[in-house]
Amino acid sequence: MKKPILKSEQEWKKTLAQKQFHVLREKGTEMPFTGRLLHNRETGMYTCAGCGAELFSSEAKFDSGTGWPSFSKPANRKNIELKTDYSHGTARTEVVCRRCKGHLGHVFDDGPGPAGKRFCINSCALGFEKKRKTPKN
Repeated sequence: MKKPILKSEQEWKKTLAQKQFHVLREKGTEMPFTGRLLHNRETGMYTCAGCGAELFSSEAKFDSGTGWPSFSKPANRKNIELKTDYSHGTARTEVVCRRCKGHLGHVFDDGPGPAGKRFCINSCALGFEKKRKTPKN
């Protein structure tokens, strides 16, 4: 993991769009089915919109029908933190970017595959880096 990013809330407000600030810094949630990356089918890496840390590969993305981008596993477990969140009167597991401490979403136990995880992530908390095609020699 790269060096942690330490910024004041005022600095974050200057660098993030209003919706991104609300989600990443105030632990908000974007409206379902509104995120620009929800239906993205390109091959590449989903990154943190706050700091660029690599979070989820497009290979782990699946359509959960929930209205938010969903992933079966992180690309690099060292780039995220999982925290218990009691904010809605029940225990949930919050997903946080380890580098900038930005709120990304939550993880649930109703996903596909042997691990059965669904990382439900706010689209505005993500960036996307399309995989570059390698030239054939």
